Amino acid sequence: MPFYETAPFWVAVAFLIVVGAAFKKVSRALTNGLDVRAAKIKSTLDEARQLREDAQALLAEYQRKQRDALKEAEEILTVAKEESKRLKAKAKKDMEETVKRREKQALDRIAQAEAQATAEVRNLVVNIAISATRTVIAESLTAAQADSLIDESIKGLSKKLN
Repeated sequence: MPFYETAPFWVAVAFLIVVGAAFKKVSRALTNGLDVRAAKIKSTLDEARQLREDAQALLAEYQRKQRDALKEAEEILTVAKEESKRLKAKAKKDMEETVKRREKQALDRIAQAEAQATAEVRNLVVNIAISATRTVIAESLTAAQADSLIDESIKGLSKKLN
């Protein structure tokens, strides 16, 4: 009997047909499942690539901002140093002007005190001289000499006034 007339052969053929049909459906489902999974993986990879590009762009932007901030900080520091030097020079100049002004005021006060002291000494000397002259005249002049001196002074006044 030939092999194709036996029951096990036909059972095997039926099995292969069932398995082939099932494999076709299963392979389609499996292929669809794998395609879906591949699409998800591709989507995830694309998303990861996009996130990486975004992260690199953000990193570049923040590095640029950091460089700009450092540059701005250096500029601010430079301006602050210049301003500090300017303020220091201005304060020194103001201090020198104040010292000069106070020195001049002190010298003016000293000169004024010297002038006042000189005037007081002069007035004191004049008062002492007048007092001494009165005393000398009172002790040495007679009444006739005093009258004669007064008459001469009166005559001299009219000449001095005209």
